[in-house]
Amino acid sequence: MNLVVDSNDIRIDKYLSEKTDYSRELITKMLKEGYILVNEREVKPSYHVKENDLILIDDSYKIHDDITPTQMTLNIVYEDDDIMVIDKPSGLVVHPGNGHYDNTLVNGLKYYTDNLSDIGGEERVGIVHRLDKDTSGLMLVAKSNEAHQVLADDFKNKRVHREYVALLIGNFPSNTAFIDAPIGRSKKNFNKMEVTPNGKMAKTHLKVLKRYKDYTLVSLVLETGRTHQIRVHLSYIGYPIYNDPVYQNKKTTPFGQFLHSRHLEFIHPITKQKMEFDSQIPEEFQKFLDALDEH
Repeated sequence: MNLVVDSNDIRIDKYLSEKTDYSRELITKMLKEGYILVNEREVKPSYHVKENDLILIDDSYKIHDDITPTQMTLNIVYEDDDIMVIDKPSGLVVHPGNGHYDNTLVNGLKYYTDNLSDIGGEERVGIVHRLDKDTSGLMLVAKSNEAHQVLADDFKNKRVHREYVALLIGNFPSNTAFIDAPIGRSKKNFNKMEVTPNGKMAKTHLKVLKRYKDYTLVSLVLETGRTHQIRVHLSYIGYPIYNDPVYQNKKTTPFGQFLHSRHLEFIHPITKQKMEFDSQIPEEFQKFLDALDEH
């Protein structure tokens, strides 16, 4: 759906609630998830529209209010009254959203405990940050609202250190790299992101760990946390992540991209103690590396 704005200086959430059948609450969620663009850019619900702004609405967005607690095995690395550290397997969606309403990490968390922060709403109880469905490894969960608020501020101000390991297709020529390229929602496919001048600032640090004949194992540290950031950046520079079903053009297995969140370091939001956690890469990832070593 496309709309050309015929008013000035009205909040976009208010404007669209009057111009469409969507509720203001739903419009806010769609804006935050990039399903509504203004002049091909993502904007906040507080954005004030201007006459002749072009608003693009992806009406495939669906909301699912009934989040069913679901029994599942959770690999809990650490837990106290305020936080949890989860080692997420590849293939597990973090929270319900368009196309994925059941068997997400949130469904499993709701079965495991009633003590989860609710700042993010019913669909995102406990969720402070995300990992993509097929990205494995360490992530933080907030059990109390106080912890959630502190951690959200820590993520925003880059006080949480996250390190990933990935296998790239091709032999990366340098030992280190810094990728500084803005990322926004793809104009052609709302399920994809892309490097675009109108996107949000995105910065990724890369360091080569090991070289194989046709692949490169790297570690990655994020300065920003954009959707699909690592996958988009590496594809953009011509070295996509092996087995990525979205951002590389080769046949893939159901395991998904070889991208793993292996190190997490932060200050506990309540006790103020320094916390550090490490995670081994998944078995399928390791077996592939072992096979490369043999050859």
